Amino acid sequence: MALNRDEIKAKKARIRETIWRLLEERNIALFPRPVIGRIPNFKGSDIAAEKLTSLREWQNARVIKSNPDSPQYHVRLRALREGKYVLMATPRLRNGFILLDPSKIPSNRHSEAATINGAFRYGKPVKLVEIPRIDLVVTGCVAVDRRGVRLGKGGGFSELEYGILRELNLINENTPIVTTIHDLQVVNEEIPVEIHDLTIDYYTTPTRTVKVDSAIKHKPKGIYWELLTSELRELGVIKELFNIKKQL
Repeated sequence: MALNRDEIKAKKARIRETIWRLLEERNIALFPRPVIGRIPNFKGSDIAAEKLTSLREWQNARVIKSNPDSPQYHVRLRALREGKYVLMATPRLRNGFILLDPSKIPSNRHSEAATINGAFRYGKPVKLVEIPRIDLVVTGCVAVDRRGVRLGKGGGFSELEYGILRELNLINENTPIVTTIHDLQVVNEEIPVEIHDLTIDYYTTPTRTVKVDSAIKHKPKGIYWELLTSELRELGVIKELFNIKKQL
């Protein structure tokens, strides 16, 4: 029987709470702690990032879009060290996107530039019309089920970032979406899929690399404007996108 919206929200919240508690209780969580309410950092995130770089999709990518969260720090660092451009979403999209050009960052500063504060220091805030085409999307997750359905921390920003880039034709349904997570973040129960949700194509953990082979492939074609809260509508990047769309 299909779940109604309230039941979907409740199930997602329960899965999040379970994962956050599990990572804390097993002492898998890393700074910043507690991980409750966050995309959780975890022991072995560096190993998961290294496994991600073995993917052909990674190796062929010139421009990578990444979330700003701590568990994907090593992903951003590896990208810069390999000479890839990194488009990083700023936290809660308050400042839009930042583009990190490794050729303009001293090699001994890559580790700093891969952090949130360092990205503001060494990266360039970009207008939407300045963003290059994206070859690979890296997203942060609280949980992933075996069908590749992801669960974020509940703010909807990963989906919003994806929607913005789809609206601008900078990504399409064939652009790979990947994540790095701990093995404990892979759940056996099915995560409900809502209209705006994303599914991922690959996930890597400290122990394995998994290509998701599922009939469920859900990649929204853009932003569902009717679902935006008043807070999200006030974001500068959303107003910028709205003006661009009006001019088309």
